[in-house]
Amino acid sequence: MVIAAIGQLCSTASMSNNLALCKILVQSAVDAGAKALFLPEATDYIASNPTESIALARSMDRSPFILGLQKAAKEYSLAINVGIHVPAPGDKICNRSCWINENGEVESYYDKLHLFDYGSLKESNSVLAGKEITKPVVTKLGRVGLMICFDLRFPEISLSLKRQDADIMTYPSAFTVPTGKAHWETLLRARAIETQAYVIAAAQIGPHNLKRTSYGHSMVVDPWGKVLLDMTGEGTAPEIGLVDIDLAYREKITTEMPLLRRTDIYPTV
Repeated sequence: MVIAAIGQLCSTASMSNNLALCKILVQSAVDAGAKALFLPEATDYIASNPTESIALARSMDRSPFILGLQKAAKEYSLAINVGIHVPAPGDKICNRSCWINENGEVESYYDKLHLFDYGSLKESNSVLAGKEITKPVVTKLGRVGLMICFDLRFPEISLSLKRQDADIMTYPSAFTVPTGKAHWETLLRARAIETQAYVIAAAQIGPHNLKRTSYGHSMVVDPWGKVLLDMTGEGTAPEIGLVDIDLAYREKITTEMPLLRRTDIYPTV
C-alpha cells in the first residue's frame, strides 16, 4: 500500500498566498510519509470575475505558482496533482489539472472538457474547453486518470480511463455549496463503483471572495464505493487527509466482479 495525501484549502486571487498555503500542505504530506499530494481545482487562484481570472493566468513555464510547486516536489520527492489556469487563444484560459512528478517535472496535464455554466457562474465566458482525454499517468500510486470538477457528471471520461487501466480517478474540484450538498458524494461513489477504481477528489472550501464559496468535503472513495475520507473542514484553514491506496484490493474487486461490457450491442466508450 502507498499513502496518498489529499489537500483542502481556500484559494483567493493571491497566487503568492495560495502557494504559501500549498507549501504547508506539502510539508504535512511529507511528514506523513505520503508519496503524492492531491490539490483542488484552481489552486493557483480563484478570481472575482472573468477579466481578473484571465489577467492572472500564466503559462506553466512562467508561473511562480507552478515553478514553486515544482521546486517543492523535487526537494521532497513528492508527486503533486494540482489544478491551475493557463492562457488560451481568443483571450481565454484553460482550466488545467497537471501532474508534477517527484523529480519536479510536469509529466502530464489535462484541460477540462466540460465547463460549468450554472446559475451566475458561466465558466465558458472565460474558459476554453479541452479537446482530448489524457491517458493515465504511471505513478508510484498506480495509473492515475486526470479529470476536473464538472467532468464528474459525465461518466464517459472515467469509463474511457478505466478501459486504459486507470487505478485512480481524480476530480480536483471547487463545487458550489448547493450542488455539493445535493450531488457530490453520490456522483463520486457512482464513478468509483462503475470504474472499480479509487476516486480522489481534492476540493476547495469556504469563501474565496464576496461572490463565491466552495463546498469542501474533499473525498476519497475506494473501488467498492466505500467512502474512505470525507474532509468536512472547519473554516478555511488548509489541511490534509490521508488514505492508503491498495492496488491488490482493487484487483480483488475487479477479479471477483468482472464488468464485461456488451460492446457488440453498444459503442465502446
